[in-house]
Amino acid sequence: MIALSWLVLLLPPAVSLVRSATMPTLDSLRLPLAALAVCVAHAVIGFAVGCWIPRIIATPLLAVGDWLLVAFTRAMLPYWPRHVSGQFGSIGFGEVPRLVTTAVPLMLAGGIAVGLMILWLPHGWRVLRVAVAAVVAVAGALGAYRTASDWPAGPPITTGNVAMECTGTAPRMCVPEFNARYLPQVQRDTAKVLSVLRDAGATSARPRLITDGYVDGRHQKPSTDTEWRMMLTVPVQRGDAAYQVVVRALKFRCKEVDVRTAHSAWLWGAIKTGQEKAYVMRREQEGLDPTARELEKQVKADVTRVLAEPPAEQTEWIKQTLETCEAKTS
Repeated sequence: MIALSWLVLLLPPAVSLVRSATMPTLDSLRLPLAALAVCVAHAVIGFAVGCWIPRIIATPLLAVGDWLLVAFTRAMLPYWPRHVSGQFGSIGFGEVPRLVTTAVPLMLAGGIAVGLMILWLPHGWRVLRVAVAAVVAVAGALGAYRTASDWPAGPPITTGNVAMECTGTAPRMCVPEFNARYLPQVQRDTAKVLSVLRDAGATSARPRLITDGYVDGRHQKPSTDTEWRMMLTVPVQRGDAAYQVVVRALKFRCKEVDVRTAHSAWLWGAIKTGQEKAYVMRREQEGLDPTARELEKQVKADVTRVLAEPPAEQTEWIKQTLETCEAKTS
């Protein structure tokens, strides 16, 4: 039974690793190893139940009951039942459960399993064995509860567990290793974009480092003036990462900006930096219904008028647009 459960756990990821020619890392093995140990503990508990009641009844009863008990903890409040049962939910890119996260279900199931094994010992007073077994089982269950009782819906995890590739200066750019082939061109385009926008008076930003925030998983780290964290994994692959930098560099001073104003600033920045195709692609991805098409005609007319003005007038326009965020009338 243990071998079958291990096969179910290990075979699918093993096939995927072989097909992608990928070697597992130590971090990636943490959760599977904990699951293997939990399977052993559940098998011991199942064997013990099978010693007390007929196996023809115990096997289906435990198979269904164990599955329901673990699966339904995802719909329960408070959150600790899902954590002590081993119901981890989804694990995001770059996320690895902390050791305490994998230890909690082992404390519960392992404590009960060890307690049952103590009862099987052939030596010692039966009363003493029962007492020690009860203490071990209760200690494991109580320890698991006390550890996980104040955890939120998501268990403790570490993020950023991704091999990164970095290149360039002013700014230095870092992306996950699997995107490394795009990095040199993206870094050059980014440096050019920032230089053009600074020369045009649209920004004073001089980030020292731009890194892909996708590796931060659900716990996003904040950006600073010198270190920007941006979602770059998909933009790098589809070729509009530099346009995302344009949007990030054109910083509006107000909390709410009307759509026409925002699109006008972004289109102006895109044209000035050679990223107009990326702007158009972004608008098409959002969906161009009749209302949106009419809006884009207005935006293009606004920007065409501005681009016809001298550089000094354009600088004044973009500064005023970013600082006042005033809605434009049709």
